[in-house]
Amino acid sequence: MEEKSAFVKLFGDYPMVRVIDFLITFREFDYPLTEIAENSNVAWSTIHTFFPKFVELKIVKKTRQIGRAKLYKLNIENPIVRELIILDNKLTHELAKHLIDVKEKSTTLLG
Repeated sequence: MEEKSAFVKLFGDYPMVRVIDFLITFREFDYPLTEIAENSNVAWSTIHTFFPKFVELKIVKKTRQIGRAKLYKLNIENPIVRELIILDNKLTHELAKHLIDVKEKSTTLLG
């Protein structure tokens, strides 16, 4: 079983959260909607319920088209997206600090 990110742990294991988490993690790349759904573990029919809203709100942007496939990536120019990235970085940092503290405490107790 795959370990959940700090972002998903905090906001819940919901399709929209998993898609945003995937797009934040791989924000340098663009993907067709099928790959976004697959890599986020979200059903094709489910992603179609909210992804158009992401496009409308400019959370994601269409980058190009290959054949019939439209490719999208996270719109890092959007101020909301920038704040989500900052939040994700802080959450990841805090979770890492917590895990290090727990590891050090368990090592101290065993040593």
